[in-house]
Amino acid sequence: MQANDAGADCVVAIGGGSTIGLAKAVALESGIQIVAIPTTYAGSEMTPIYGITENGTKKTGRDLRVLPRAVIYDPELTLSLPTRMSATSGMNAIAHCVEALYATNANPVTSIMAEEAIRYLARALPRIVKRPQDIDARAECLYGAWLAGSVLATTSVALHHKLCHTLGGMLNLPHAETHTIVLPHATAYNASAAAQAMGTIRHALQSRDAAQGLFDLAAHLDVPVALQALGMRLADLDRVADAALAAPYPNPRPMERDAIRSLLEDAYWGRRPRAALSGA
Repeated sequence: MQANDAGADCVVAIGGGSTIGLAKAVALESGIQIVAIPTTYAGSEMTPIYGITENGTKKTGRDLRVLPRAVIYDPELTLSLPTRMSATSGMNAIAHCVEALYATNANPVTSIMAEEAIRYLARALPRIVKRPQDIDARAECLYGAWLAGSVLATTSVALHHKLCHTLGGMLNLPHAETHTIVLPHATAYNASAAAQAMGTIRHALQSRDAAQGLFDLAAHLDVPVALQALGMRLADLDRVADAALAAPYPNPRPMERDAIRSLLEDAYWGRRPRAALSGA
């Protein structure tokens, strides 16, 4: 390990989730501490979660050795972040919060933080797309990212993250864009089994329907809303559905193969989710 050979005191990770993820891999192997300076909005810097992709499979884990010991937020460092990357990394953070609201280990404090993060990110991301140099909007997104990462660090994930991990590991699809596209459809899938969470999401988005509100936010940010735009093939749908069901994460609604396949097809074509009966 070069970090140990160099006698490094710490690893300074300046960048997005991939950069911080590499620092986490180094820390996992060497025990060296991390100082994180994030320049995107996903919130990885606040979690003890790592992900390693090998042989087409993404494996995730939790280990306190990979939790950065210090995090520095500076909105000026994000001013040059392209608007598309800004938008998708913010949607990735929102995904952490959506699943935290119906996680098996959710609690009132994490739910308050998740709602706050969704509200700030949904309010600030359109401003960044319209005015990339809006420093106040950039600062609000970093605040939302901090909340989202803190929530992710203490709660579990469900169907949405399972699908994104499967798509990323098997097909090498870009991480934040995949989260952005899948999130409305995974939310629609769980709507009937997580009514309270859906109400919180609707309130944070000021939308009549949680899944449609998330889809409309992504569309308003002018980012891809269809998996085919990322290079996925229609022929991949069945094997992705089967792989996701082979090792499912806990989820409020049972994992049903036909329904999962239908969800993925909707995400593939970029269809607007149907409104939940209670949310329309």
